[in-house]
Amino acid sequence: MTTASWWVPRLSWNERRAFALELVEALSGPAELDGEVAAQEIVAGWRATARIKADPSEHARAREATGGDFGEVRVSA
Repeated sequence: MTTASWWVPRLSWNERRAFALELVEALSGPAELDGEVAAQEIVAGWRATARIKADPSEHARAREATGGDFGEVRVSA
């Protein structure tokens, strides 16, 4: 997996383990729960985490405390 995905080495050992466990769990579930879609969402989430961690300034900004109401969240496909 590391050689196929540029972003995996950006994750810590614990993060890689968590990613692998989430992915196996998603792919091991019953077919009617649509494991493929869940797996795609898991990969997308972890890839986004790695992308932020790859940029030190983005990573530092992401770790800053936030507060307040940021309003409605819109999800686009």
